[in-house]
Amino acid sequence: MQTSPLIGPDAQPLYLRLAERLYDDLRAADGADGARLPSERQLAERYAVSRVTIRAALGELRERGVLVSLPARGWAVAAAPQRRGAGTAGRVMGFADLAAQRGLTTRNQVLVSHVRAATSREAELLRTVAGADLFEMRRLRYLNDLVIAVEHNRLPLAVAPELATTDFGRRSLYEVLRAASPRQQPHYADYSVEARNATDEEREQLEITGPVPILSATQLTFNQEGVPIELTVQAYRGDRYTFRASITD
Repeated sequence: MQTSPLIGPDAQPLYLRLAERLYDDLRAADGADGARLPSERQLAERYAVSRVTIRAALGELRERGVLVSLPARGWAVAAAPQRRGAGTAGRVMGFADLAAQRGLTTRNQVLVSHVRAATSREAELLRTVAGADLFEMRRLRYLNDLVIAVEHNRLPLAVAPELATTDFGRRSLYEVLRAASPRQQPHYADYSVEARNATDEEREQLEITGPVPILSATQLTFNQEGVPIELTVQAYRGDRYTFRASITD
């Protein structure tokens, strides 16, 4: 594995910059499935960082499915089936894509659509810098004229500058990303779901009048290069939405 200089925005945590550099160097070396990495000590010397930083960067790549840790044997390149996005079961689909697949009609009501500065936390998750231009949007999502969810999207504007001028009352977010130059293909995502009570604002937006729970989903979406491009929080009416997942060994 060849080493290239560790560069990147100073405001980005060092371990994330190192994770990106390690990923780039692995790709350049065309690391085969199962290929062993040098020891943590050797990597720390090679990149001139502490072993704590090395471990954090390796852990980040493990979370992305790029590496696996081998007890008492170090780290290795993950086998293809373990990599996120390697199969259709992990395909990332937008709200409009899922609706079309099921023969349902959709519409959106845009509540907020603007560009603002990214917070430190948003910058960390989206691997940009605090204060960078961030496109933010809130929408009500409808299926067959029934309100299903309120959705909050945040994307670095640099991903697709046309986001700022697109009418998302008519267009699909993922459609715009796929048509961007360079193309931004939603490839895999970290997705978590929790049940909770609706806030007063959500009850009004989702037309909830009784004891209906909310399914709150948080999604961090990565493109075909493994770069995070979208942070989304969705609040679904629990009586109109079912979450399904396939689990494999």
